[in-house]
Formats: sequence, C-alpha cells, structure tokens
Amino acid sequence: MKFGNGCWLQKEGIECFPPQEVYFVDKTEKEVKICAPTHHIMHRGDTLGGINLTIKVTVPREEMIRVQVSHHLGKKKQEPQFELYVEEEVTPLIIETEEEIQIQTGQLVLKIGKKNWSMTYERNGEVLTESSGRDLAYMRTDWTGFAYDLDPTGKAYMRQQLGLAVNEHIYGLGERFGAFVKNGQSIDIWNEDGGTSTDQSYKNIPFYLSDRGYGVFVNHPEKVSFEVATEQVAKVEFSVPGETLDYIFINGPTMKEVLMRYTDLTGKPALPAPWTYGLWLSTSFTTNYDEETVMSFIDGMKERGIGLRVFHFDCFWMKEFHWSDFLWDHRVFPDPEGMLRRIKEKGLNICVWINPYIAQESALFKEGMEQGYFIKRPDGSVWQWDMWQPGMALVDFTNQEACQWFQDKLEVLLDMGVDCFKTDFGERIPVNCVYADGSDPEKMHNYYTYLYNQTVFELLKRKRGKGEAVLFARSATVGGQKFPVHWGGDCWSDYVSMEESLRGGLSLTMSGFGYWSHDIGGFESTSTPDVYKRWAAFGLMSSHSRLHGSTSYRVPWAYDEEAVTVVRYFTQVKAQLMPYLYRNAIETAKTGVPMMRSMVMEFTNDRNCSYLDKQYMFGDSLLVAPIFNDKSKAIYYLPEGVWTHYLTGEVKEGGKWYEEDCGYLSIPVFVRENSLLAVGKEANRPDYDYANEVMIKAYVLQEGKEVTTTVYNMDQQEDTVVTMKRENGTICIDVKATKPCKIVLVNQLVTEVVGKKFEVVVNDTEISCNGSEHIICTC
Repeated sequence: MKFGNGCWLQKEGIECFPPQEVYFVDKTEKEVKICAPTHHIMHRGDTLGGINLTIKVTVPREEMIRVQVSHHLGKKKQEPQFELYVEEEVTPLIIETEEEIQIQTGQLVLKIGKKNWSMTYERNGEVLTESSGRDLAYMRTDWTGFAYDLDPTGKAYMRQQLGLAVNEHIYGLGERFGAFVKNGQSIDIWNEDGGTSTDQSYKNIPFYLSDRGYGVFVNHPEKVSFEVATEQVAKVEFSVPGETLDYIFINGPTMKEVLMRYTDLTGKPALPAPWTYGLWLSTSFTTNYDEETVMSFIDGMKERGIGLRVFHFDCFWMKEFHWSDFLWDHRVFPDPEGMLRRIKEKGLNICVWINPYIAQESALFKEGMEQGYFIKRPDGSVWQWDMWQPGMALVDFTNQEACQWFQDKLEVLLDMGVDCFKTDFGERIPVNCVYADGSDPEKMHNYYTYLYNQTVFELLKRKRGKGEAVLFARSATVGGQKFPVHWGGDCWSDYVSMEESLRGGLSLTMSGFGYWSHDIGGFESTSTPDVYKRWAAFGLMSSHSRLHGSTSYRVPWAYDEEAVTVVRYFTQVKAQLMPYLYRNAIETAKTGVPMMRSMVMEFTNDRNCSYLDKQYMFGDSLLVAPIFNDKSKAIYYLPEGVWTHYLTGEVKEGGKWYEEDCGYLSIPVFVRENSLLAVGKEANRPDYDYANEVMIKAYVLQEGKEVTTTVYNMDQQEDTVVTMKRENGTICIDVKATKPCKIVLVNQLVTEVVGKKFEVVVNDTEISCNGSEHIICTC
C-alpha cells in the first residue's frame, strides 16, 4: 500500500506518526520494551496527549529478532495466529548506553538510536539494513488534524520501511508468477484463485529473502501489503491494517541458512514417501471417464513400458452439483471398492480430488447445516454462494467437531483403498462471515487453507502413518509447507505458461516450501505435441510429477508416439536418480532447503544468477534447464567450475552461457564438479532398494577436497556411505556398505586400483564392490 505522494508529502488525508525518540526503556532478561513518542519531548507539556508507540523487542530463536510495534495495546487480540516454534530458553545480549540500545543474538545485532529514532540491523559489524525518519510509522488515512478525534475503528495502519543496498535483490513472498526478482513490485498477501498468468497467487507468504543473506517474516495472517523498491525505490515497505505490526528479522548469513531458520520457526516440510516421486496420471477435469477409461489408461501406460505409480481421480468421481459429498458417482463407477482393489493389484497408489466446499445438492449439506459445521453470515444463516458449486457452503475448520466430521467422511474413502487426497481450492474465502471460534474473517481469509490442509494431513498421518501422509495441495499460507506436496495451479498449455509455472515454483521454494509440482502439458486447453514433450522432460525433472489437464486427456499417446517415448524415457531417468533424489528429499525435510532451488540460492555470489528463473538446481548437484521454445533451442548458464552433462557425459566449462539444439530425448542436465551421484538400478518405479547394486558416479573430483554421499533406504536409514578424495595423483575411496555397489569415475581413466580389478567403459572407470572397502586408485 502506498501512503506517500513523492519523496516528501503524504497522500491527501494521510498522516504519518513515526517514533522520534526513546523516552522510557524497560528491560528484562528476555526483552526490551520501549516507550517511543511520535514527537520530540522538549518539556513536560509535550507529554500531555499525542501518539506514543510501544515497541517490544524479543528473540524468538537464535539469530532472529522480533519487533512488535503497537499504538493502542488494549485492542482485542484477534485469532488466528500463525503457529510458531519459539525457543523460550533463548536469551539475548542487551546493552544500553546513552546513545543506543543493542539487542544481540549470535551474529545478529539490532541497534536502536535513542535521541533520534533509528533501527540498524548488523551482522558482525556489517550493516544489513536500517530504518529511520518516517520509515517505521503509525499511519492514519482518516486524518482530521486532531489525534484525539480519531475513530478507533477507522483506517489505521502500521508500516515499516527497510533500506536496500546497491545491487540487493529481493525474492520470495510466496508463489508469484511475475518477475522472479521482486524489486519494483507492489504485492498484497491475499490468496486468490487467479491462475498462473496474473499477479494473483494461490500461495501468498509474508516472508521475503534478500541475497544479502537475511529474511523478513511479517507475522500477520491477514492482508500484508509489500512495496518492494516502489514507493521508495531504495526500500522494502510492508504495512498491515490496525494498531500493531509484528515482524521477525532473520539472519543467515547465507540464503540457505535463512530458509533453515525460517522453517525452524514456521515448521519443516514433512518428508513425502518414496512412491510419491513417481509419475502420477489423472483423469483430467471435465473429460468423460468411467472404470473402463481409467483401466485403459493404466493398462496403456504399462503396455508402453511407462512406469506409472499413482492414479488420480479428479472432480467427476463424484456426481456433478454434489461437490463435495465424498460419494462415488455410481452411474459411472458402480463398484468403487472393486475398482480400487483392481487398481491396487496393478501396483498403483490412488489419489482422489476433494475441496472444502459442500454444495447444496450434496448429501452432506443438510447434516452440516443442522450441526453448525459451516461458516455463517452475521445473521446466523449459512454463508452460501453460487460460484463453483450452486448454493455451496464452506466447512468451518475453526469448529473442531466440523473437522472431525470432515475427517470421518474422508476416512471412509481411505478404508475403501484411497491413499491420498488432492486438496484443491481454499482461496476464495469470504470476509463477510462469522466463524465458530470467533476468528477474525480478515485473518481467516489466508489462514483457512492452513486449517483445511492440516485437517486432511493429520487424518492421513493417523490412518496411513507419518511417513505415508501426502497431499496434492493448491493453496497455502505460512506453515503450509508442513503439509506437502503443493502444485502450481491452473496454467495454460503453452511455453509462456510453462515458464510462468517454473517462476512461480522457484518463488515458492524461496518461501520455505520444500517440494513442488505442476501440471505436465499445462492445464487449460491442449498443448501441441512439441510443448507436451518439452514439459514432460521438465515435469519429470521436478520433485513431483503429474500428468493432468482440464478438457482433454494427458496420456502421451493422445499426442503422438514420440511423446510416449519421451515420457517413458524421462520417467526411467527419474526412477534411476531416486537414490540421489531421496537423499535430497530427506535433507529438505531436515533443513527446509528445497529440493528444487533457484540458481541464486545455490550460487549467490555469481551475479549472473541473480535473475535466472528458467533453470534451477535439482538437489545439490544437478542443474536443469528446461527448453521453452519450439525451435529446440536450449539456452542456459553454467556457473564457474567444470560441469558434466548427465545424459551424454559431455564436459563444459562454467562461467559461460550456452545455446545449443536439443532433441526431445535430451534436456540440459548437468552435474557440478566434485559431486558423487547415486544412481539406482530400477527404471520402472521410484520405490525400491536404493542401495542394492547402486552406482556411485564421481564427477570431476577436485584436488584435496573430500566429498561424501549417502544412500538411504526407504525407511530413511543409512545403507551406503561413500567418501572420496583426490590427492597427489591418487583417488582414495572409502565404501561403507552391506550390499553390492559400483564406483564409477566419470571421464576418469586410472592406471591401477590397488588389490582390485577395474573395467574401463568408454571414458569411465568402473570398480565393483561387495561391501565395505578402502580403495586406492592411481590416475
């Protein structure tokens, strides 16, 4: 929200009340509380009236500083609040002098100037950002000239402006489909169902990440307005309506460490089960389908050698006008239990579509209305409207009985054989309504999705076990990363939308989300075979991979036979990469660093990477650059170092841009130097014994640098650990394993392996191991 009229003036009717000085300081071991008048106090008469701000500074966790600024503290605290994991035992170092107050935790220090109000965030003496003057302020948009005339229910806002350094870039703020770098954008944190081609977003997160190695989390579920280098081009401004602003400044010093700390505070992503990384196939949305159609798709994939792992039933598994009643449409699925059993006998898991809305025609509507399980209007009647489903109501997830009721209906499906749910929608949530627990509708608009997805995820954990719970969710807010997986929403079926989808996904993973997917081939309309094949390669080089559309099927033979070959090939590539991918997935669940990460997150100091949004790192060692044109042109940048094409073995020098032609069975997938890549033997499914006969492929080992990789089993236990070090013409290899494996030195020929036989295959050296061994190779 913009308050100013240029550099010096405010817009008409707006008045700004910034703190001018520190007047009183109340310190305890854990916090600093400051009385900050918005005018300088020159004599006692200046204390008679006027606006004071109460500012509380605490440390919720190490390397984080929380600032809470309030005008009237007596305003009733409204629910909901984000669930935060605060460490009560953390104690800051607090130092007060005549000039300033310092609050320190680890390397991070906040310095508050006392005589002339200022705030400076430093790390080891380096200024990260600061605010002064009118940056932090209580704003009124109904100013009459007299503070005591202000209507307490009027238009009040709290805002902060934090300075930007030269060449500083801002990222994150949730899933955003516009420019990847947020500088120059006005962004409202307000969930909407707006597709992937507008400035609206399904997943708005009031957290931004700077490439200077810090993040800012604005702790408000309601609408937060960000002006990122817009109203003041050298500042990030954030504002919220009301009498209080609550934000947390998070130190890195790296971008990855900021995300680690942010997800320490808001929750780590749960680890999806191994089977979820395989290929998902959907019925699509408005297509016609019955059991015969479904089985023809499943059998067709098997006949063509494509390793399908999950089948998804979209909306019309239920009868039209009845969404949701969680009852199979017996006109097309007369024997759902038998059908699910037959699908499971083919080795597949099953997903079905749901949403949190109950149509008036649904068998559940009368029950939910009578029991008080729906959101209500202020007059006590059920809140209904006719968008999406005529007369639909919304389940009130602030009512614990309603949550249990919703879970009970879904539990029937789980007992029938369903494994997981696509939790669609949750964005168009009204504000002219009443919740059972009295929650503020403005705050609930964004927060509703958290309670919705949490309700379903907790049921899956209880019924299937912690490691088996997975969603396919569209909407999210802060903390939603705990309930994966999230997909990018309704995109068109062209290269522009494919690009938008990746940009939105990278923005989301800069906001604390660890796993991400998108509709391969696009959702709306039908892509050309060319787009479908390029999107398939991209989709199968994503953490989760789903074929899904709107008005047409997404089985590859609907496009052409070459599409079948492409889908089969990249499904096999991904399955063989699962030992590597699952290790990265486990690390994501532990740390919060996403599986699919932007180039700037991995190579922050390489300025070529600041704006790169058409390529990404897939885990810590693979660089993927999808093709976004019908000319078969791959255009990508390799950071400094030596890179090896995973599919061809070609070696390229980094620090350069490349442009080259690629057939459909190729995509730029490069392995960074000094990497150990674990490659499995199974090509037809993602869940198997990763350690048995695994290949550990070593790429461009650097002199004197030790590198280690771990192969986990599907229970997240270490099965194989391999360490290598190149030094003085030898490569030392330590293998800790209980199962046979193979060491492959890619593009590296050796003259001797002490005490062992080796084999040269083209340019690679292969060494077989039958368990734990110490191997010395002479190069």
